[in-house]
Amino acid sequence: MRKISVLLVDDEHDFGFILKQYLEMSGFDVHWFQNPVDVLEQKKAVQNCSVAILDVMMPGMDGFTLAKKIHEFTPLPFLFLTAKNQQIDRILGLKLGADDYVSKPCDPEELILRLYNILKRANAADASEEYNLGKYRFKPGLLLLEYGQEQFQLTERESALLLLLVQYNQKLITREIILDNVWKSADYFTGRSMDVFISRLRKYFQFDDRIRIQSIRGIGFQVYFPES
Repeated sequence: MRKISVLLVDDEHDFGFILKQYLEMSGFDVHWFQNPVDVLEQKKAVQNCSVAILDVMMPGMDGFTLAKKIHEFTPLPFLFLTAKNQQIDRILGLKLGADDYVSKPCDPEELILRLYNILKRANAADASEEYNLGKYRFKPGLLLLEYGQEQFQLTERESALLLLLVQYNQKLITREIILDNVWKSADYFTGRSMDVFISRLRKYFQFDDRIRIQSIRGIGFQVYFPES
């Protein structure tokens, strides 16, 4: 059985080391970083994680800033960890989309339970999530794209690509972000494969001319999905 990967970012050596060991003894695979800047240089490792634990107070870059930067290239669920117990931290963390918030010192067993709750919510959301894309309805958990009574059964990669495009609705998404998140690599062959998959999605959406996946030469794609 594949272990659940956890991204742990905490600059306190003793606390981080103990928490990493406890998580590993509990069956998790832990990627621990003490320097938040290093996290952004290891995007593939981050994208392979299922959940993140981010310390708020760190030198160089605080946890709030790191969370925003992580969400620029992967939609990772996370909780904030801090020694401070100020209401302003909690409010800001929740506004950034934190899935939970734990104050130091924390009970490791409670932290484990909170991680499992986050993962449970994320998995439940995947199964029931629906998106109205113009005249279409997208159900990523079921790998389905519906147009009226017609259903298109997507492959896992088609669904992952479409979900990523939906998350960048009305924004520019680069080829590198797509390749890193969906193909986990970026070379000539994966780039050509991505272009084929983009063409497939355009064909699925041919019945609603308001939907656009526009190529921006040498950069990526500008996407637009109306809600209805």
